[in-house]
Amino acid sequence: MIIRPLSISGAWEIIPELHGDARGVLLEWYRADHLSAVTGETFAFAQANISVSAHGVVRGIHYADVPPGQAKYVTCVQGRVFDVIVDLRVGSATFGRWDAVYLDDKDRRAVFLSEGLGHGFCSVTESATVAYLCSTAYDPAREREVHPLDPRLAITWPVDTPRLSARDKHAPTLTDALVAGLLPAAH
Repeated sequence: MIIRPLSISGAWEIIPELHGDARGVLLEWYRADHLSAVTGETFAFAQANISVSAHGVVRGIHYADVPPGQAKYVTCVQGRVFDVIVDLRVGSATFGRWDAVYLDDKDRRAVFLSEGLGHGFCSVTESATVAYLCSTAYDPAREREVHPLDPRLAITWPVDTPRLSARDKHAPTLTDALVAGLLPAAH
């Protein structure tokens, strides 16, 4: 397993070793000891989610109030997604920047993102199933979002017409969230 940092502090890409033969493939898609050794963070998950998305669906950019925030470990178990991590931490050297990794059912890569980072993805196949482990349980009172098509973020989504939920269509821009005091602080 290779764990390498992305361009945003607190975000890593995980590249598993695939062991395959005529029967199929076996891999370790999550190892707490390896993740902790590289990131210096302890990640205990409290909830596991699965989302299934049709082609062109964009989910995010979502985050949770800090503290306690919500760290995530994300992989795509079926199909392919363009996975995006956005630095929403006010005062961070990379505030407002994003990085992306393709996750799919071939390479079986994953991403880990620390508390305070925003997360979203776009399904680029007919259907995609994303599994993610979360450090805290869902709490609708702490859930936040930033508009995924915000020109200030300028995320280059790989579809012509992203399909958004009503929640994401009405999400504030990064500037609006900043002015309203909704974004986490860098620590």
